[in-house]
Amino acid sequence: MFKKKKGLILSLTVASSILLATGCSDSTSGKDSGSGKDNSLPAVGATIYKFDDNFMSYVRRAMETSADGKAKLMLNDSQNDQAKQIEQVDTLIAKGAKSLAINLVDPKAAQTIIDKAKPKNIPVIFFNKEPDASVLKGYDKAYYVGTTSSESGVLQGQLIAKAWEANKDKYDKNKDGKLQYVLLKGEPGHPDAEARTKFAVDTVKEKGIQVEELAMDTAMWDATKATEKMDAWLAKYSDKIEFVIANNDGMALGAVASLEKAGYFSGDKFMPVVGVDAIPEALEMIEKGKMVGTVLNDAKNQGKATIELATNAANGKDVLDGTEWKLDDNKAVRVPYIEITKDNIQVGKDAYK
Repeated sequence: MFKKKKGLILSLTVASSILLATGCSDSTSGKDSGSGKDNSLPAVGATIYKFDDNFMSYVRRAMETSADGKAKLMLNDSQNDQAKQIEQVDTLIAKGAKSLAINLVDPKAAQTIIDKAKPKNIPVIFFNKEPDASVLKGYDKAYYVGTTSSESGVLQGQLIAKAWEANKDKYDKNKDGKLQYVLLKGEPGHPDAEARTKFAVDTVKEKGIQVEELAMDTAMWDATKATEKMDAWLAKYSDKIEFVIANNDGMALGAVASLEKAGYFSGDKFMPVVGVDAIPEALEMIEKGKMVGTVLNDAKNQGKATIELATNAANGKDVLDGTEWKLDDNKAVRVPYIEITKDNIQVGKDAYK
């Protein structure tokens, strides 16, 4: 395609560009968003526990959009490795970050982050994974942006109860009046996983519905792992399963993939599946009738709030200055959840515009 001499130079130039582009999003060096053109913008150092997490990919996109023209965002993929994240924080501080926005790999590591930031008077905004309240109270420049973990479980439980009552003749395969379920759990010990698991089932019980747990296991928020778990459960329990509850949409989508392989969602063969997050892929499954519903975990506003607080902090302002957010008694901004079904699916879609 190219003449030899000019082609060689051009090929080397392209190769160099690719290497540079790759380096910009490297998990150690980070990615500068909306910042390269203006060094006067405040530097915000950020980490996300894992870039390829379904939900966090949308939070990341919202962060990058919100930072554009307002902050020099140095964004890092911690690759689900807490030791790597600690190293990244050291690098961000050395690079001159004026505030830190941290999506912890392990919530227990929050104090270690504070111990690095506090001596240099650098504010820290934790987001999505909530540290212990005592850690936030121990540093006057530490805050949290996220949700109330129990709320998503309660809303998911209400969604399950309504769906069961409305479709009991169809869902109750063995006609014993009990809801037999399997549950795909997120990361053990994660506040959201523990709260969603407990409050979803407790809420169903509070509605007067008898339940029986056939199986529960962690799929670590991961669609592929969820497919593997669902494959095994279908082999073991088959038609005894009457409901699939997933702590997030990624795992719900993994369950749907397994169910499709087993012939579900074709003809009269159906399985109700619910998740949490309302990511676009899950909304599509709801529209197709392959998921009953989900709970909107507002990625757009979590990312937006995180950057707004972190930018204010980096500029030496009150973190809430010029924003719509409020802090609760635990120094946390709580972004509300919303139940999503086919009836109000546009609400979910609007959250990703």
